Amino acid sequence: MRLPQRLCRPAPLALLTGALLAPVLSQAAEGMWTLDNPPTALMRQELGFAPDAAWLSKAMRGSARLAGGCSGSFVSAQGLVLTNHHCVAECVEQLSSADKDHMKNGFLARSRAEEQTCPAMEVNRLEAITDVTEQVKAATRGRDGVAFTQAFNAIKATLTAQCVGADAKTQRCDVVDLYHGGQYKLYRYHRFQDVRLAFAPEQAIAFFGGDPDNFNFPRYDLDMGLLRVYENGQPAVVKDFFPVNTRGPAAGEAVFVTGHPGSTQRTLTVAQLEQLRASRLPESLMELAEYRGRLAQYRTQGEEQARTANAELFYVENDFKVLKGQLEALNEPALLAAKRADEARLRAFAARQPQLKAVNGAWDAIATALQNYRSFRTLHGQLERGAAFNTQLFGIARTLVRGAAERSRPNAERLPEFAEAGLPAVQAQLLSPAPIYPAFEKFKLSFSLEKMREHLGADAPLVHQVLGKDSPEQVAARLVDGSQLADVAVRKALWEGGMEAVRKSQDPFIQLALALDEPARALRLRYEREVESVAQKNAELIAQARFAMTGPRVYPDATFTLRLSYGKVEGWKEGDTQVPPFTTLGGTFQRATGADPFALPASWLAARERLDLAKPFNLVSTNDIIGGNSGSPMLNARGELVGLVFDGNIHSIGGAYWFEPARNRTVAVNAAAIAETMDKVYGARALLDELQGR
Repeated sequence: MRLPQRLCRPAPLALLTGALLAPVLSQAAEGMWTLDNPPTALMRQELGFAPDAAWLSKAMRGSARLAGGCSGSFVSAQGLVLTNHHCVAECVEQLSSADKDHMKNGFLARSRAEEQTCPAMEVNRLEAITDVTEQVKAATRGRDGVAFTQAFNAIKATLTAQCVGADAKTQRCDVVDLYHGGQYKLYRYHRFQDVRLAFAPEQAIAFFGGDPDNFNFPRYDLDMGLLRVYENGQPAVVKDFFPVNTRGPAAGEAVFVTGHPGSTQRTLTVAQLEQLRASRLPESLMELAEYRGRLAQYRTQGEEQARTANAELFYVENDFKVLKGQLEALNEPALLAAKRADEARLRAFAARQPQLKAVNGAWDAIATALQNYRSFRTLHGQLERGAAFNTQLFGIARTLVRGAAERSRPNAERLPEFAEAGLPAVQAQLLSPAPIYPAFEKFKLSFSLEKMREHLGADAPLVHQVLGKDSPEQVAARLVDGSQLADVAVRKALWEGGMEAVRKSQDPFIQLALALDEPARALRLRYEREVESVAQKNAELIAQARFAMTGPRVYPDATFTLRLSYGKVEGWKEGDTQVPPFTTLGGTFQRATGADPFALPASWLAARERLDLAKPFNLVSTNDIIGGNSGSPMLNARGELVGLVFDGNIHSIGGAYWFEPARNRTVAVNAAAIAETMDKVYGARALLDELQGR
């Protein structure tokens, strides 16, 4: 499952990669290209077709980004957005209750009046890209350490504030680091904050096959969801959208994916890759394995426990499979051999160029920064990154505490997450009416506190400060039971009351966040001084050398910004077996066993005789994607939507580090199956007519 980056929760693996990468040369449909630098010659050579400026312009505005970490697309003039079920699952769960489980039974709004608001969901549409490389580099030139980071954050805050202006409710601007210091671009988005759920099938068919089928093919998933964006209480009027071609694509047809891949690490330094392989990935897999077992046990305690922990287990199982695949990729001798050879070539090139003399020490400087980080990485992860406090309530408390402090400072001096341009999104998340389940919060928090004690040791000052003489379970129960932060009105009063209100609060999570803020900030400052600034500055030098060697014939690593990938509908050879590019609706019934995760919902069993079982269901293509591409439209040369991306095959997991054209495949729902099932299974005729432009 090509899950989104979960921007609102700590990642299970805090990779030190954000500023350390450089671009790579592309070949054989490889690359996630920015739309202002498309690989026109490569596409024409490999596909016999390349999109023109008008095609790309429409593709940019027809594509959508779900701010929580997914992709989507506009598919009607009335603001209808198509994405994956697993991208709307959080909304579906938030709209559910013990009496009305939409994850189990599905959701269909038969009229617009029945569409329900998704708490704190935001959809972005890219409007413009501006090069701000010189402004950013001028602001940071000659600076080191904390001074570099402060100047970097300040110029980003200034540029985004100028871009947003007085339109913070409808505009969002981000300074995007491309080629890891090689270029900086300002991306301006239109924001839709009134987002409503229109349709979501049952999870049983959206994730048919469950974890056993995840990242595999053949697949039989209707992993789709329909949202609608509103403005001023009315469906948004959308000029650029993708018509849905309900025939779907043909085998061998050229297809294009426009989406927002989250993060790739294809040109990490060798030192970084070796550290990932030796420690980071194995450590994370061990902890995820234990957490997965605990979650599975918790879900056996009752129906409500199973319902409220469902999404968490879903994400944990996916994370485990992803990290396991990444570790296996790094253990492939060919991968590291290729990386060492590439790094050696670039070092040798830089050494021969007098103007690149400053680059020669960049790789060693990054390696030294990684080594230095080892001495405080565990404490930094537990405290500043929040791994010790896995509960929504602590996240809310930290936002209130830091938000109060940061909003009292000039915009250019704030922590980046509290810059003026981004405050509307922060506030929307903070004041979301989404339910918080106390029993589940206690379970998560007690586990993370237990792991904090295990990682830091029982005698660590942080452990003594947080646990005292009590057990993790006792502390978790006391904090959750004593907190009022689940009440949106309480959060709103604290946010609006500022630091005075925060300091007066007796909420135990607020008190904890206040007590831990100073040492956490100190760790953050040390990280910025010893690691982040060193990495960013030397990444710019490496990018300079890479550009000098290759010129512009490269694509940047993924940054959760809009990208274009190209390819063909094509299967692959697995050993001696040829894997065909399509599955059929009929194959779904053949694969069904009646037991989870291969149990079909009642709606499908009832509709079997009405369905055209020969219709294609899922498909694979050679497009290059990664997590964050969930919900991306798959387009044909005419700019019609022919598929909905929801996953990659098992070979695509190594795509974080390299692209293997022979077997790396994108998995999508065929548009033909979307139309057939919306009509004959769900009776969603009005929505289907809208998708078809009727």
